[in-house]
Amino acid sequence: MTEHTIKWMQTTKEFEHFDRKSPRIKARDFSATIVAFANAHGGDIAIGIEDDGKITGTDGFISNVNELQKAPFDFVYPSVLVSFDQLDCVDSENHPNHILIMHVPETGRLHSNQADECYYRTGDGSKKMNFQQRLSLMYAKGIRYFEDEPVDKATMDDIDLPFVENWIKKIHYAKSVWEYLRENGSFVREENGKTILSGAAVLLFGKFPQKFFPRARIRFVRYEGIEEKTGAEMNVVKDVPFQGKLIEQTQAAITFIKSQIKEHTYLGEDGHFVTVPEYPEFCWMELVINAVAHRDYGILGTDIQVKMFDDHFTVESPGILPGLVTEKNIRHTHFSRNPKIAQFLKEYQLVREFGEGIDRIYRDMEEAKLPDPLVKARDFMVYATIRNSECTNFTPKVTPKVTPKATPKDESNRKKQILDYCQTPRSGREIMQMLGLSDIKSFRNLYLLPMLDSGELEMTIPSQSTSPKQRYRAKRND
Repeated sequence: MTEHTIKWMQTTKEFEHFDRKSPRIKARDFSATIVAFANAHGGDIAIGIEDDGKITGTDGFISNVNELQKAPFDFVYPSVLVSFDQLDCVDSENHPNHILIMHVPETGRLHSNQADECYYRTGDGSKKMNFQQRLSLMYAKGIRYFEDEPVDKATMDDIDLPFVENWIKKIHYAKSVWEYLRENGSFVREENGKTILSGAAVLLFGKFPQKFFPRARIRFVRYEGIEEKTGAEMNVVKDVPFQGKLIEQTQAAITFIKSQIKEHTYLGEDGHFVTVPEYPEFCWMELVINAVAHRDYGILGTDIQVKMFDDHFTVESPGILPGLVTEKNIRHTHFSRNPKIAQFLKEYQLVREFGEGIDRIYRDMEEAKLPDPLVKARDFMVYATIRNSECTNFTPKVTPKVTPKATPKDESNRKKQILDYCQTPRSGREIMQMLGLSDIKSFRNLYLLPMLDSGELEMTIPSQSTSPKQRYRAKRND
């Protein structure tokens, strides 16, 4: 640790993985920050630096700092195994002093303080969670799975048995519908003589899942422009909801969204027209399917929202990033919040790259010379965005095209090709396409002008044309 590091801790804005604390803070109050970091993605707490960056140091507060060091065990349940670093510093009174850095790890458990309050680190603060958010965090960490929770008042009459029967035929399951629902994933179970349906059973096989989960749906919103506006400036041009079984709404949404994706057609170097969508198909489809597979269905007040703007495409999915997945490691770290739902979508062949879909999005976007995806987790909502070529402040990654230097024989052959091709008058663009050339300057300097000067070609302008265009033909010697 250097003087530069201490200066950084004084001046940087507190964020998701870093906080400053006065050495005077009470251990009970301090525990909220430890809980928040442990419940989220871990972080460092600099003890001995005030909120305004002033260095107080820890040397004059040994007794209280000792209590702060014990806070992860005395005031956090279950306790968190933290580690420490002590830094030499010069305090605001210009005296030698020390700063204590507490390193709080991310854990796979749900933590609370002595008052049974749960906190979650978001941005530069520790947010106190309500009961619903605590449950969401448990589902995200895999402590519990919402898809396994019983659905109140749901009965077998709510299950679409013909759909299940067709499904088990598709996967070549040899036993009955009832055995499949009971034995494969425990979609249905018996408790005290009562049939209990799980959330996964209703969402995947229910006749109308929105009877129990009204917002378990996909909503597509198309905006005019590049930002979302409200009130008198509202710029929504399409707002289409998709509901039903998860597989049905996903397929319907994908079909509709595909019709909204723009396509750009241009003439390729080989003379053939090429059509390219504004976003690689795999990329936007994977974002939608990923949201269906991994959203937090325990958050009942909102739906998956697919928002399309002129320059970007965003999928908003309820919940936080699950398990050990973070914004930084999402490309290579996989965790299923809803393993049964994810497995069903994979078996239905909607999930094509199980566990590797996000990484392929990055690769496909790069191959299309488009910006990297952006993933942000904020206030129990995950935002995944891809941007098209119309977005600002982006320079495509272009691999320079190296054209081999033409030999005299190559040039002679090309001149013969041009003369044969121009027995009928041709435009300069047509000649370039025939030769497979794209650099108009080189074409003009190497072939067109020299052949005009030598008399091998002559220039013509079609008569009876409201917008005359030059044509070139082989010089006749008669």
